[in-house]
Amino acid sequence: MATFHLLNFGCRASQADGAALKRQLLEAGWEEAARAEQSQIAVLNTCTVTATADAEVRQMIRRIHHANPRCRILVTGCYAQRAPGEIAQLPGVAWVVGNSHKHLIAEVLRNRQEPGVRSQESGESGQDKLVQIEEGRPISGASNPAGNDSGKGDYGGWAEGQPQMLVGEVGEEFHFAPVYPDDHTRPTLKVQDGCNARCSFCIIPQVRGRSRSLAPEKVVAQVRALEESGYQEVVLSGINLGSYGKDLDRRTTLLELLARILAETSLARVRLSSIEAMDISPRLIHLAAAEPRLAQHFHVPLQSGCDRILRLMNRRHWAAQYAERIQAIYEQIPHCGIGADVMVGFPGETELDHRASLRFIESLPFTYLHVFPYSARPGTPAATRPGQLNGRVIHERGREVRALIARKRRAFLEAQIGRTLSVLTLDEVYENMRAALSSNYLKVALPFSDLPPNTLLEVSVGRVDEGILYAYQQSPKG
Repeated sequence: MATFHLLNFGCRASQADGAALKRQLLEAGWEEAARAEQSQIAVLNTCTVTATADAEVRQMIRRIHHANPRCRILVTGCYAQRAPGEIAQLPGVAWVVGNSHKHLIAEVLRNRQEPGVRSQESGESGQDKLVQIEEGRPISGASNPAGNDSGKGDYGGWAEGQPQMLVGEVGEEFHFAPVYPDDHTRPTLKVQDGCNARCSFCIIPQVRGRSRSLAPEKVVAQVRALEESGYQEVVLSGINLGSYGKDLDRRTTLLELLARILAETSLARVRLSSIEAMDISPRLIHLAAAEPRLAQHFHVPLQSGCDRILRLMNRRHWAAQYAERIQAIYEQIPHCGIGADVMVGFPGETELDHRASLRFIESLPFTYLHVFPYSARPGTPAATRPGQLNGRVIHERGREVRALIARKRRAFLEAQIGRTLSVLTLDEVYENMRAALSSNYLKVALPFSDLPPNTLLEVSVGRVDEGILYAYQQSPKG
């Protein structure tokens, strides 16, 4: 029996793709190995949102190849879509499969051919030229199941040579729609993929394609299936979740989808992964405030609190519009978990711009931030802008934002002492205590608890230490 190990990088939508891909390989007869270094095939499902994400993948490829030179590596996902030629040069890589063909990976491995056959051509300039591969056509004429039946060693007749590259334009199909949980407590259901926005720093629309949505009846059916499997919480994810439904023949909205899920299932908790400020309507905020089955948690990408930089980024909101949405959430849900993505060091960002962004962040009730240094992505408008900043300046600005949010988060955590929180136990242990996640996105340690993962209960918060809440009283939620 041939073995594989799958490694996921990046966002929740990518994690959902990886879970579905793992299930496809298992159903195709492959056996999962505990570690990539021990497997015959290592599958890396990648991210490319920053240069750091790319570097992490390259480092992992080298580590796997060094530990097990006979392991053949298949690289897929966003990095594979963006720079297949770059990845193909790394030792141990046998296949590079873009997002355009990620759904065919089980077929690629079932019909695997000798490396050296390339589905990518080189132009006169020496640059890689992507060619469309006919979807649904077998990748090779050979028939070689997952088991070793070739008589050519342990890997079905692979030979050293150039990797096979399968990369084309990302189509309009919604792939990996069935949800295959790879999480014991909080499975991710991808309901939207792709993005029509054109933020000047972002490569994702190029590697994920245009926005497309999973039909609402399919979403409801999958939520119901997860509920029947015993899950208490499902995270709805997408690349641009707020654009859900705009591409469907019968136009709908994320709000209408949530209403259907709440009306047609009994799932205990639904959580939104991330949503843009301009997609947060008063009706959505009101629903989150009134409906206990919706997690009291909004993650709203900001990037900058300075209007001048927002315009250079080609973002959809002004700072005042963003603040209006966040304040409305806070007014109706005072203890809501509110997070954002913040980018520091965008090309042309001055010290005055940075200070304006700091003041803006200080003025809003954020409970956490994901802070990113600007990373030039080849092919984006921002990558060629003048005024690229020095790395030391970017690092210092990031440090200042992190210090600011650390103070705000401490105050938010301390405000939870004495409150009763709805939490879900996780498949995690913190200092020999069961860990749980609250509706408002806080980690809670449960002393003296022998509750299994995936248990919903209410707890009273007794203290906070090192960023973790500690419960002193708990009761099952019925």
